[in-house]
Amino acid sequence: MRTQIQVGNPQLVIHEGDTVWAAGPDGQVNGSDDHGLFFRDTRLISIWQLSANGVPWELLNGGAVQHFALGVFLTNPVIVTQDGEVARRELSLSLGRWMEGGVHEDIDITNHGRQTVRFNLELLLRSDFADLFEVKSRRFVRRGRVVTAWSDAGQTLRSTYTHDTFLRALTVTARGDTPAVYANGRVSFDIELAPGGTWHTCLLTDLHDGGETLAAPAACTSERGSSETALSLGEWRRGTLKLSSSNEEFYRLYRQGVDDMAALRLPVHRDGRTDVLPAAGLPWFAALFGRDSLVVALQSAPVTLAFARGALAVLGAWQARERDDARDAEPGKILHELRRGELAYFKLVPHTPYFGTADATPLYLITLHTAWRWSGDRALLAAHMQTAARCLEWIDNWGDRDGDGFQEYQTRAPKGYENMGWKDAGDAVLYPDGSMVKGPKALCELQGYVYAAWRGMAELYDAAGAPDRAEELRAKAAALYERFNEAFWNNDFGGYAYALDGDKRQVLTSVSNVGHLLWCGIVAPERAAQVVARLMAPDMFSGWGIRTLSAEHPAYNPYAYHNGSVWPHDNGLTVQGMRRYGFAAEANQVIRAVSDAAASFALHQVPELYAGLPRDVAPFPVQVPGANVPQAWAAGAAFAFLQAILGLEPDAPNGVLRLDPALPAWLPDLTLHDLQLGNRTFDLRFYRDGDRTITEVLRGDPASIIAAGPAG
Repeated sequence: MRTQIQVGNPQLVIHEGDTVWAAGPDGQVNGSDDHGLFFRDTRLISIWQLSANGVPWELLNGGAVQHFALGVFLTNPVIVTQDGEVARRELSLSLGRWMEGGVHEDIDITNHGRQTVRFNLELLLRSDFADLFEVKSRRFVRRGRVVTAWSDAGQTLRSTYTHDTFLRALTVTARGDTPAVYANGRVSFDIELAPGGTWHTCLLTDLHDGGETLAAPAACTSERGSSETALSLGEWRRGTLKLSSSNEEFYRLYRQGVDDMAALRLPVHRDGRTDVLPAAGLPWFAALFGRDSLVVALQSAPVTLAFARGALAVLGAWQARERDDARDAEPGKILHELRRGELAYFKLVPHTPYFGTADATPLYLITLHTAWRWSGDRALLAAHMQTAARCLEWIDNWGDRDGDGFQEYQTRAPKGYENMGWKDAGDAVLYPDGSMVKGPKALCELQGYVYAAWRGMAELYDAAGAPDRAEELRAKAAALYERFNEAFWNNDFGGYAYALDGDKRQVLTSVSNVGHLLWCGIVAPERAAQVVARLMAPDMFSGWGIRTLSAEHPAYNPYAYHNGSVWPHDNGLTVQGMRRYGFAAEANQVIRAVSDAAASFALHQVPELYAGLPRDVAPFPVQVPGANVPQAWAAGAAFAFLQAILGLEPDAPNGVLRLDPALPAWLPDLTLHDLQLGNRTFDLRFYRDGDRTITEVLRGDPASIIAAGPAG
């Protein structure tokens, strides 16, 4: 048995909707980092610190108890008072914080000593109202005016930031055993505690955006279990696919993925309806994203179709209708990112929304096809086929910039992104010598996405009664398949090029992106073994997962965002592709590596990325600073792994679920409960018998399950 080591960022993050509270392990914010209370991309609280007679409290323990609530336990250092010293650890302070609309905080203090104590409890509370982009870059420019007002009668502190017509504010109200006073930026309480005595106060923080107010919950933290947020979490768990297994690590990876997805639900209200999409990740990406929402929808399709339905509806509503170079918008294009902070409000950044993504548009089509295969819902097709038709037009008219039959990208926006694939860091697309690739860039996976989109849409046009259109798309997909395999394959390199550069030269850099080609099905079958072998070579496979960039590349850095780290979602798509081409052993090896890594992270909560250090050097996965936790498509990797292990192929329109299960030795059994295929519900059990995987149908019509291999 290996020694269990828990790693993770030393921070506490809770979240609800588009509000994020990111703090240190003690629940506090010291003003020297990028923590704080963020509401709609504005930091409303930049310092939140407790002290007793000016002395900071000492942390005992703390943690998030749910995605929207935390608890922290503190004790006192030596406190000098006018009555003498309060000995160390004679007082305990518990902080409870939970969110539902606004924020409710409970502070409770107990005197465990034998003498009455008197001291002043102070809360240093400051608001910089910095835009999230400026918090990340740590380059903050104050453009508006901050006004703070205290009301003794109402026991309220209101801080308001205005810049022309932009307004953000918060109101903090104290309700407790003793009244508060305010001076020098501090809310303070005079406290007297007899031996065994207790003291309590509530702090209720309302959030304001223009004329809209999100009120703090009135109930204390101990009563949060009956809140709408808590009840919705229970409803979410009941409505998703359940998994059980004797392998505790894989079960916990899956269960944490379900809970992380619940935490990241982002409700979008429009036209009298509410759709739910996943926020991309915390603390930086509690916002609407195109690519991320669609990838998560694809990962989670067997678990829930809520994200697919939400993403198709909301992203379709935001689909670009005209060209706008300042935002890289073109007719039919699906957005990249929508922000609501001050910089976006005044159009100082293009995220209003910004359309600088080359892959979200074909991924929209793949998501629509996947949702159809899992649901068989004709109303879903009717609602989104016009949006899909505009996506197809964008692929032809705008995605292919030079008419050569491949998808290319290059920003037109003054503040646009250099790279518009999933690896969108500015230094993510490199020649073998480490220099930046010249654009426009035709990434390999973009061609694969379009191939899969055209094939999927052909099936949807058949279902919609348009066989001529379906046949046209199949012919285009077949032509792209041939053209791609001719232009991107290099025999001497032994694989597919990362991209074609602006001069249509192959970029022969070894990257993980080629794994997405397997997922899309554009790899020629006779070349699949070479692709898989290259991904599993020591310079690509770290032992903790497949790296984004070869360790032999001159730009390799195991901690770099896209140039050497391991991304769980990237591995998830790759292993699905490996299974597609029959490489179950390699797929299961990668799944085991990431599952092992997850077991070392606190709560089995997989971060956005982790270091690409080799496993024989790093006996546990190494956290990369700044990685989002939780992060939606990292959490969704567990669902992609499940699809790969079981070889799931839904066909709800025909009432059939095809399976090709291949449980590895380390995962001897799996049971699924409440698997939805259209209007059918199944419970399925899988277990190993020697080297074979047996399938049992525990609930549902066995005739609807077509499983490769023996049945139980």
